Amino acid sequence: MPTTIIVSDPLSGRRTREPIIFSVKGDLPEPLRWAETEAGEKVLLQRLGRRSSEGQTTFAAVIDIDGSLRLTLGDAVPGDAAPEGIRELPGRESDCFVRLDTGVFDLELCSGKAEGLGSSKWGIRHFKGLHDGVELLPSGNNAIGGFYGPFFTPENGLINPPEHAKVEIEIVERGPLLHHYRMHGIIPDGLLEELRGKRFAIDWLFFHRVPFFQRRYAVDAFQTVINGRSVTNKITVGDEFEGGQGKLLFDRFAAYGGTRYRAGDPYAGELVTMVRETVAESAASGPKFEEFRGELANIESAHWDLYWRLFCAWEKVLDEDEIRARLARVRAAAHVKADLGDRPWILTEEPVEVSAAPHETIFPGPASKTVEFDSRTGRAMIWWTSQPSGAFQIVQRPQSGWVNWGSNGENECPELPVGVDIRTAYGPFASRWMEVADRLETPLSTHVSSQDSIGE
Repeated sequence: MPTTIIVSDPLSGRRTREPIIFSVKGDLPEPLRWAETEAGEKVLLQRLGRRSSEGQTTFAAVIDIDGSLRLTLGDAVPGDAAPEGIRELPGRESDCFVRLDTGVFDLELCSGKAEGLGSSKWGIRHFKGLHDGVELLPSGNNAIGGFYGPFFTPENGLINPPEHAKVEIEIVERGPLLHHYRMHGIIPDGLLEELRGKRFAIDWLFFHRVPFFQRRYAVDAFQTVINGRSVTNKITVGDEFEGGQGKLLFDRFAAYGGTRYRAGDPYAGELVTMVRETVAESAASGPKFEEFRGELANIESAHWDLYWRLFCAWEKVLDEDEIRARLARVRAAAHVKADLGDRPWILTEEPVEVSAAPHETIFPGPASKTVEFDSRTGRAMIWWTSQPSGAFQIVQRPQSGWVNWGSNGENECPELPVGVDIRTAYGPFASRWMEVADRLETPLSTHVSSQDSIGE
């Protein structure tokens, strides 16, 4: 009896280029196989070796669907007849692990160089949508996918691990429809004892012709205090974009169901003030300090990471006592200013022009579906998290062209639970971003006839 896979859509409307993952009984070792629709069209299946087990084989497919679709499992694809799919391209960065053309994205996944520079971050360091050819990370000095707090905070004295760590990258699955990579890394130690010796792993999934990618962060269990609050197994995930000075790739932010936010970032102001004071008055000396003094001469256009690297235990620009003393002053002043009544919560149904806010920064409240988009071109980046982040920090800074999506509240307090799934879509979606977000949240369901199935 043929094996039949019934795919159904919990949402209304037609969907295109949607991934599905399902399991059937039996040991089917061939890497590729065909399925067939009722109309006789062939659908490619990629066997997933890590998800398959004795007596059960798991497949991935990418389909178009209008309500429901019936597939019949077919023959194996001969080795000399492999269809086109995700392509690997020559990398541009010296630490490039893989550069992929997924059919919708051209992206470069890097392992990092641990040099303490923006250009040494692990994560996605180049990213381009093939629909318009616009590169979101042209310099390679920023990255999509780094995670920061609580390991990048006033308390810890450590700038972001993506700049100070390398990762080992494991190939979990690699085929025409799905590439799955797993990063493994150790977070560099900062000043807090309870955050030392922590390891992390990040799973990245990229699908052929699918306009989103997926990731999940695992971090060794931890508990600390950030911004005066207990933080247990919550992190800041940061996605960065760069348009160049005076240019913003995204100039609006919105949260699903309306945006509730506070404008301005008193902590950033306190940090900038301390940077100015330190480079002007510190008794520190040596070539490292002089290097930072020169790089921070034009502080308004300097890379944001430079502010923190000055006070980073890893960099050793200042001694530990001076780091602790100066950060304590920043922290105390920022805590007071963050809780003053001069920055009321704003409730709006309209997208927020972040660059018009003080410090070009807003702190939205809890959400699981958010977007940053460009009001002129309609390009949009959309995020869905399987659990809501308790807060966000959104920056759209024209002076440097730097745009950020971060899952943290004020004073770098991390708010995204460890272990959630993040799906991130990119394309010309500004006018229908909520529809796209709903589809990120609600995957297709599968049922294998006459068999126990595991569908995603």
